Amino acid sequence: MKLGPSSFYKKALSLALPVMAQMLIQNMVSLIDNFMVAGLGDIKMSGVNIAGQINFIFLVFINNAMCASGGIFMSQYNGARDKGGMQQVFRYKLLVCVFSGILYMVFCLINPGPVLALMVQGNSAHSLILEQAVRYERIIAWTWIPMTISTVIASSLRETGKVRIPLIISVIATLVNTAGNYILIYGNFGAPRLEVAGAALATILARFIEMLVFIFYINKVKPDFYSRLRDIFHVRLQLFRAILSKSGLILVSEMAWILSETVTTALYNSRGGAEIVSGMAAGFAIANLFFISFSGIFTATGVLMGGALGAGNLKEARTQKGWILSGTFIYGIFFAIAGCASVLLIPFVFANLSQASRSVAQGLVFTASAYMPLWCYINAQFAVSRTGGDAMMGALVDLITNAFIVVPGMFAMTYFTPLGPVALYAVIKLSDFVKLTIASLWLRKERWLKNLTAENAF
Repeated sequence: MKLGPSSFYKKALSLALPVMAQMLIQNMVSLIDNFMVAGLGDIKMSGVNIAGQINFIFLVFINNAMCASGGIFMSQYNGARDKGGMQQVFRYKLLVCVFSGILYMVFCLINPGPVLALMVQGNSAHSLILEQAVRYERIIAWTWIPMTISTVIASSLRETGKVRIPLIISVIATLVNTAGNYILIYGNFGAPRLEVAGAALATILARFIEMLVFIFYINKVKPDFYSRLRDIFHVRLQLFRAILSKSGLILVSEMAWILSETVTTALYNSRGGAEIVSGMAAGFAIANLFFISFSGIFTATGVLMGGALGAGNLKEARTQKGWILSGTFIYGIFFAIAGCASVLLIPFVFANLSQASRSVAQGLVFTASAYMPLWCYINAQFAVSRTGGDAMMGALVDLITNAFIVVPGMFAMTYFTPLGPVALYAVIKLSDFVKLTIASLWLRKERWLKNLTAENAF
């Protein structure tokens, strides 16, 4: 373990903490939604949850694939002080993400039912849960375009080291969403009681306000990546192809992961009734509060190492790699302790759920907490690899483990063992030790040690 100087970790934390705070606030929106919808009972909470599980696939596609592939270049162009390159990357992210948001919105509006039904196959409350999920999904569809625009601007700000503004804007959106939930779900202040539909409408309002504030900010400040609307289609095809080549590999990696997570979630949901779906949803709502550490790792690594690589300081980047990996393991231990402590929130936040649901949630949070040091280290490995443009490692690691271990293993345990959902989760996550081993061997090849700005100079 090679720990770096305290000044390095202070700089890393100065980048990571605002991002984590922003993600915490965003996850608090989800927790607040779960808390308020939980008051409607297990069935309605389960409906909102399975819609969220399908929507999460799209969010991973936008954040972890499209924006992340652009972010590799944005961080390095920022390190090289190449304003033209940064503007090209921003245009790429905006065009690809908004187009994707339009397609997903159309899917949600037309007929999301068959896909949502896959999440509750074998569940004893299948039809009741599905009815609520479809209702929620058709309303929440209107958030995808403003959400993609906000995500592109926020990620670009973070990749250039401006991490506080996204945090402030997230606070504004969270306050709007919370107030909207309080008014519309239960019909307070004379508003109609809309229940699940009210939660979706509150989110729409919050997303549109968030987008408008982001647009106002970049038009006023004009950060280096800023592009006027009439210039958005002025793109350099060579760079687009370079980013898309990275996008393809990152997409393979992220989709292999998220599809396996979706399949395994559907299998967890088959182990009982609404109490299992709502219990696992409640557990993940709490666990997401400490999963924010992963976003901090990627942002700090991208800015610090991306800056070094973009400036051509390859020796410095190699040294920083060891410091980051060592620091994140210790960082993970801290979050494991915090995760265990967060179990205390469950009886208060989810008091309206059944005791069976709360027991499932507590078991899930304890299990996820135990894995945090491992997961932080693996995320640091992926962050190092992607910062240098080596997207092949993630694709290889995720494809091998998910296609050959996770999905087959989950089906085998589901159909041939009596294990409950939490036990299934605990056992299948042992596969992450395989990820750790493959990634460690791959990083030694140093395919990530590249200055991408020299290859795509303006």
